[in-house]
Amino acid sequence: MTVLRRRWSEVQVALMLLTRLPAGRLGEPVPTLAQAAWAFPLAGLAVGGVVAGVMAVGQALGWSAAVAAGVAMVAGLLATGGLHEDGLGDVADGFGGGHTRERKLEIMKDSRLGSYGAIALVMALGLRWLLLAQAGTPWRIVALAVASRALLVAALALMPAARSDGLGRSASGVGVWRLAVGLGLGGAVLLGWLGVLAGLAAGLGMVLAVALMGWVACRQIGGQTGDVLGAMQLIGEIAGWLALVSLPSA
Repeated sequence: MTVLRRRWSEVQVALMLLTRLPAGRLGEPVPTLAQAAWAFPLAGLAVGGVVAGVMAVGQALGWSAAVAAGVAMVAGLLATGGLHEDGLGDVADGFGGGHTRERKLEIMKDSRLGSYGAIALVMALGLRWLLLAQAGTPWRIVALAVASRALLVAALALMPAARSDGLGRSASGVGVWRLAVGLGLGGAVLLGWLGVLAGLAAGLGMVLAVALMGWVACRQIGGQTGDVLGAMQLIGEIAGWLALVSLPSA
């Protein structure tokens, strides 16, 4: 298998993991999740493109900002299968309802949604809707989708896996060059598409939010899981939007 083919296979794995978008058939050998981690920002590019495209169409049809943002969010949820929202709900239920590390991990594996998870999802979806309606432009939508997933590469590289199995475990062990490429893609898109000031503000907000989430996860369960990574993406993206709307020029 050529180098180019290996890289494309890694992009396919990233798309299959983080989205419900068609990615084609995988050839042998199939890359591991750790090998595909550098391409997480490219999955964000695809999802962000869907959301931005629907938002732009809605605005062109004369929809209000709230309606266009709401329909665009639905398109984004369909593109990801609600993967990150599911992670946030599980994390909120586990961290809020468990008294021991083992109990927290057990609750997070339960497919049922509890009160903590429901509250977290309602607040997160509502806040994203408001922020998208207020400040959503195609460039911002795509840039934050890319950058929030780039930070997941850093989480996998820096945080231990909390379980001996599962997505977090299978995707751990990201190499240095994959970490550099993933973060480089996220940073380049933020600064190149949003400008230096807005890009730095959004990036700082996202890094702080994801770092705080990582610290909490390490305290609560000893590291990262697939659910924690999903929650990190969602929280990071919201933090990026909040940083953007806080700028005087917003």
